[in-house]
Amino acid sequence: MLGALGISEFDERVYRALLDQGERTVTEIAAWAGAPPSRTRHAMTRLMALGLVRRVATGRYQPVRPQDAVPALINRRRLEMEAAFTQAGGAVDDLAQVYRAARLRTDPSDMVEVLSGRDAVNRRVEELTRSVTTHMWVLDRPPYLWANGQPDTNETEIATTLGMIRRGVEIRSVYCPESMHRPGRFETVRRLAAIGEQARMLPSLPFKLRIMDQRVALVPLVGGVYDSLAVVHPSGLLDALMELFDAYWERAEPLAGAAAAHGDQPDDERPSEEDLLLLRMLKAGLKDQAIARQLGVSARTATRRISTIMTRMGAETRFQAGVEAAARGWL
Repeated sequence: MLGALGISEFDERVYRALLDQGERTVTEIAAWAGAPPSRTRHAMTRLMALGLVRRVATGRYQPVRPQDAVPALINRRRLEMEAAFTQAGGAVDDLAQVYRAARLRTDPSDMVEVLSGRDAVNRRVEELTRSVTTHMWVLDRPPYLWANGQPDTNETEIATTLGMIRRGVEIRSVYCPESMHRPGRFETVRRLAAIGEQARMLPSLPFKLRIMDQRVALVPLVGGVYDSLAVVHPSGLLDALMELFDAYWERAEPLAGAAAAHGDQPDDERPSEEDLLLLRMLKAGLKDQAIARQLGVSARTATRRISTIMTRMGAETRFQAGVEAAARGWL
């Protein structure tokens, strides 16, 4: 019964004899167990090391209460196993690296896995996304995946991202104005930034990229569609893609997720929530049509509202409006 704790069948029999007989000498326990005294003495030494038996006098032993000794031994074994599993996991990574290096020397095509067809791409991306444990770095722009034949939504994006944040995944995303084609996405990205995603914006991005756990990168092979994909495994190419992501990340403008403070300004001077959203989108570089899509209004209405808020702030250009909004503590 105690074999899982590293206790042999004979040692367990000796321990049970002590539990049944109480304090005894090695000779007495050896006679009870029908074993040589020398073998019984070695068993006592092992049982003492495990905390199951204590010596009370020369040659005399008594058992430690099972309800005290066995749980302590279980915890000890659990810690030892966890340490062993951690060490084994590190060894697996090392062995995998040696294996990959050897395969790359003999067959460089192993460095990149090429997938064709939307179904195959969807399955592989979903599989890799579920396996993410530490990092998710994204250059975000169209095209986007469809899940189960349906386009991605703000709700599914929030649920997926929140799930990764709760697992402790570091999420860093660089967006561009093209990322905001879906109505309401700008506000969705701001909400995600407020709950833990690190979000930044650039005026443009050359391609779409995902880097997962710093061990695999996903790059669409054709710009306008998402039915072919390169999966880049650990290699010099993956290192270069991570360096590239870092370069774009450093250039990008942080997209704050927290609500702006209005200070002690009079009520008639405080911006409405929609005005704040509009100013944030201007600061992020979105054009009138993209802003209209996010606000759910026509492009003409969006242009009129932009003009109104610029006039109210005394700004002649959109850049001046952004500077003035930041100076007032709105952004």
